[in-house]
Amino acid sequence: MNNKFLGAVFLSLAASIWGGMYVVVKVVVEVIPPFEIVWSRYIISVLILYIAALMMKQSLKIARKDWGILFLVSVVGYIVSIVTQEYGTMFSTAQMAAIITSTTPAFMIIFARFILKEKITVKKSLSIILATAGVFLIVGTTGSQGETMQLGGIYSIIAALTWALMSVLIKKVPSHYSQIVYTMYSSLISAVILTPFVVPNLDQIDWQRAMAPEISGGILYLGIVSTAGGFFLWNKGLQLMNASSGGLFFFFQPIVGAFLGWLLLGEEIGLPFFVGTLLIFSGVFLVIKNEENM
Repeated sequence: MNNKFLGAVFLSLAASIWGGMYVVVKVVVEVIPPFEIVWSRYIISVLILYIAALMMKQSLKIARKDWGILFLVSVVGYIVSIVTQEYGTMFSTAQMAAIITSTTPAFMIIFARFILKEKITVKKSLSIILATAGVFLIVGTTGSQGETMQLGGIYSIIAALTWALMSVLIKKVPSHYSQIVYTMYSSLISAVILTPFVVPNLDQIDWQRAMAPEISGGILYLGIVSTAGGFFLWNKGLQLMNASSGGLFFFFQPIVGAFLGWLLLGEEIGLPFFVGTLLIFSGVFLVIKNEENM
């Protein structure tokens, strides 16, 4: 199978997994604060990825010279971006958080231009315009917002910027490393850094409510599927494609989020959803064709 096509599949799956994350976070954050959610995600992720690495007999060694980029990726993407994403979802709505963080691909093109010296082509620009228009049609406008909503918007913008930067920095990681092992170490570094901020507050959580199936199940989804699975697929996909092109697949996130909102929460979807989906797929198609011709 063509590496570019395989990369597109990985990135699409990762973004689709994260589409369901907003609905889950909106439920879980009512009981467990953002820092504690992110910390628990990484603890679960480390365990799952470590078991997977052992079963697949992956080498756990990382060269000393590569720990710097690993640490930078962990802090920028796994800590700053994810924590601000959770706060953005908590202070605003799932829809507002989704539309703002979906600007990530545009930031990725800018970062890739300056860090990786990737060219900004006409097709890439057109694909971003099409997909962005699709996102706005799907999510809709947020209307007038109060101070809390505005704070949520600021957090979401920071999340989008830092995730874009992390996604470009991933391209600096030597490709011979196992993505399972690299993702595991990134999760471990993040969990260790967050521990001093989280452990003193664990006794303030209502553990009786936290043990409810929708909360505990949500934490397991965030740790196993969204973090261990989603991060692995995203990192692997970015290794197979240009960072600026790969970022476009992030737009699958609002499609899945809107669909799950309709399926699980009874939210209505109409013609704008289908038109927006068509625009996003058109943008993705342009990127795939552009990658095939390179």
